[in-house]
Amino acid sequence: MEKTTVLITGCSSGIGLGLAARLAADAAHRFKVYATMRDPAKGERLLERLGGCCPATLDVLQLDVTDPRSLAAAVQRVQGQQPLDVLVCNAGVGLMGPLETCSDHAMKTVLDVNLFGTIRTIQAFLPAMKRRGAGRIIVSSSIGGLQGCVSASGLPFKAVYCASKFAVEGLCESLAIVLQPFNIHVTLVECGPVNTSFLANLQCPDPEGSELQGLDTKTRNLYRRYLQHCQSFFCEAAQEVEEVLQVFLEAIGSPCPPLRCLTTQRFASLSRLRLDSPDGSAYVQAMHDFVFGHGEAGDASEPQP
Repeated sequence: MEKTTVLITGCSSGIGLGLAARLAADAAHRFKVYATMRDPAKGERLLERLGGCCPATLDVLQLDVTDPRSLAAAVQRVQGQQPLDVLVCNAGVGLMGPLETCSDHAMKTVLDVNLFGTIRTIQAFLPAMKRRGAGRIIVSSSIGGLQGCVSASGLPFKAVYCASKFAVEGLCESLAIVLQPFNIHVTLVECGPVNTSFLANLQCPDPEGSELQGLDTKTRNLYRRYLQHCQSFFCEAAQEVEEVLQVFLEAIGSPCPPLRCLTTQRFASLSRLRLDSPDGSAYVQAMHDFVFGHGEAGDASEPQP
């Protein structure tokens, strides 16, 4: 049986690593997996998941989505062997903090990886998919880009990260329309909090650190309280990687996957506000109350326990 060829970006940890391991270890050997990462030395973690050896179903490739030359080399390597059936754009970075404290460098990095990196990767592999008249593109997205299935929604103190995901949502929705006649399916997998190293690696200033010393007191205290909220909410609501992987596997295996797949219904009530209050005011108030508590809009002078 001919294998389904899958290339995944961002495989050094988290969802990318887990997905590459699951597909490469498939008992029926249905997949040929190209697990890519910026630093191939980090591929050791993937090999450990597979018992310390690299099966015939797996190749570990260097690919930096911010480097066109790296992308070109990966395209040549993969397409020189067999057509690519599934492209999984999973590479991403985060950024959290008051907008006033986000440096140009940090913001450009987030957009270069999350948005332009996704665009570059799709651009690199799309022409061959069009020529074949078949393929699917799966993109790791976030509730920071979409709150349900109506329109994009912002999360406190993640303005730039959400902006990058909003843009990816628009990119994929637009592509899905144009690529339908080519039999190329585009799917966004909308993840909530997931128990990976992504949160630990998040660029996140210390509320007591020097980066925020010039910030007004009210914003600094709101930020402090938001971090407290994140910590408690993450412990309560974070999904395990294996649970999220099932959604990716369904998108890969479905003959006609949808544009959007949610990994959790935890935020369904907030999502419905997009329909109930199209002007956005209900969502803004509900998210504020969810994070900071009811009636707190004008009183952020002291951090809450």
